[in-house]
Amino acid sequence: MFKLVTALPDADFLAWGWRVPFWFSAVMLVVGLAIRLGVNESPDFLAERRRRLGEVKAAQAPLREVVLGAPRLLVLAICANVLGIAGFYFTNTFMIAYATTYLKISRALVLDCLLAVSVMQFLITPLSAYIAERVGVHRFLVATAAVSVLTPYAMFTLVDSGTLTGMILGVGLAVAGLGAFYAVIAGYVSDSFPTRIRYTGISMAYQLSGAIFGGLTPILGTILAEKAGGAWWPLALLFSLIAAISLVSVLALRRLRERPLQRAA
Repeated sequence: MFKLVTALPDADFLAWGWRVPFWFSAVMLVVGLAIRLGVNESPDFLAERRRRLGEVKAAQAPLREVVLGAPRLLVLAICANVLGIAGFYFTNTFMIAYATTYLKISRALVLDCLLAVSVMQFLITPLSAYIAERVGVHRFLVATAAVSVLTPYAMFTLVDSGTLTGMILGVGLAVAGLGAFYAVIAGYVSDSFPTRIRYTGISMAYQLSGAIFGGLTPILGTILAEKAGGAWWPLALLFSLIAAISLVSVLALRRLRERPLQRAA
């Protein structure tokens, strides 16, 4: 969509073209609703209902119960999502501004790169889920987060080449790590919350992570790039920090998950 609408004349893009992706997102909303309506209750919920003789008492104030009853779990879940959310804001949003402003690469070339990387991500997601089931979810998350701590240095070196191939290899390398992590982290975080407050817990974790870290990442990247005169090493350190936050949080969640879920809540 970015590729199509940015090919419009500037006047048309500013007048109506920028709205086109939002219109088409309504189609995805219908698809998402159809999928959601076809999803059955989770096995954990059904098992809990059977254990309680057919009735699971819903939390009267799930928001308060999550915040006051499991604050550490909530914070770790928020931070565990940082790489998957903030990382994509970095590669898919901030890199456009960085490459066009400081490297003087055309927007069309950057969008060609992101289009190719998006196809890579499309393939990486199911493959990562399959591998994680084989080697163990926790081990897979730790490995991909650790790799993501290192990938930004290769990414910026390759992007600085200014060629389409170099940019695809560089950004694709970073997206391979964070995309693999993102494919698996949702299920891992979900299993960390007790059934009674799970839906509220995972929703708060994801949305707060997006609002705080996702929203701040392009802003911080822009400030660092401006302060460093376009030098990429502070930006690479920012990406490493994003990956490190998720890495530490996944390790901490593992220790928390080893306790009984009722105690964790």
